Amino acid sequence: MTAEAPRGAQAPAELVQLLTPEGERVEHPDYDIDLTPEEIRGLYRDLVLVRRVDLEAVALQRQGELGLWASLLGQEAAQIGSGRALAATDMVFPTYREHGVAWCRGVDPVNLLGMFRGVNHGGWDPAEHNFHLYTIVIGSQTLHAVGYAMGVQRDGAENATLVYFGDGATSQGDVNESFIWASVFNAPVVFFCQNNQWAISEPLEKQTRIPLYRRASGFGFPGVRVDGNDVFACLAVTRKALADVRSGQGPTLIEAFTYRMGAHTTSDDPTRYRVASELEAWKLKDPIERVRAYMFKNEIADQEFFDAIDAEADELGKDVRRRCLALPDPEPLAIFDHVYAEPHRLMEEERAEFAAYLEGFEG
Repeated sequence: MTAEAPRGAQAPAELVQLLTPEGERVEHPDYDIDLTPEEIRGLYRDLVLVRRVDLEAVALQRQGELGLWASLLGQEAAQIGSGRALAATDMVFPTYREHGVAWCRGVDPVNLLGMFRGVNHGGWDPAEHNFHLYTIVIGSQTLHAVGYAMGVQRDGAENATLVYFGDGATSQGDVNESFIWASVFNAPVVFFCQNNQWAISEPLEKQTRIPLYRRASGFGFPGVRVDGNDVFACLAVTRKALADVRSGQGPTLIEAFTYRMGAHTTSDDPTRYRVASELEAWKLKDPIERVRAYMFKNEIADQEFFDAIDAEADELGKDVRRRCLALPDPEPLAIFDHVYAEPHRLMEEERAEFAAYLEGFEG
């Protein structure tokens, strides 16, 4: 890799793209979408507001208010496009970076921050939002998703399951095992891989010798690679994949070809393993700027609209910061709440030991 030929400077030929980085609308024979001006404005608003929440969270962590944060910067289109393709009854299994999908599912951003602040175990009810709790263990959520999808299948429901993971997770045994189970049992699950080019500090070429979406064929189900910075294409491709699994056609693997613009988490320093020219090449493919350019060219929105969205984003950032800082610290013994559905002898013993330990600091 050289400065003259940074990774990702050219889009792969097999990429499904409906909106170019320059904001030009293009057609695709298999995937197309007809969006109203109102829907396009809504997608743009989602992208901007989610990015603002993410930037505020990074700032809060840098100021010592969060223990950690996994930024989605650069991956907004993949998450908003796929998130808006979901039906209300579909179930989502995220990693720890799907803040945009959480937004689409109605999860309060402050609940996301609360988990990284260490004041809750997740902060939202998965059943209320059909959005499971974040999963830190790499790839394990794919098995959870397939198991859930098989349950849906046996219940005779037509709901779909959507599970997210990164390019690095494709090297995990859990992910490959989930592919096998989903294929053999024709489970109604869509695997959504956000290929952001880097598994922490390891580049994609150390994960695979072929495009990730082609792995699906080895397990017996279709795969497709979509421009992960194109919110229109991500919406269209995910919508079709979800419709296919609901109709009994079995699983699909979507590889959203995107880029992690920031660090893997706030504990990471990406300047130690990737060159600046690579980052600059991907900045030209920014998911928000291409929608903005398209809207300007087609007179879908004017400057007043964009200014209003920016103002709303600023207010959202302030609100998220204020409410995050106001989150109360939980009672120390609350760590034992909701661990088991029924009382558990060992846990009760551990609770008593911890309570005795805390009493030693009183008085």
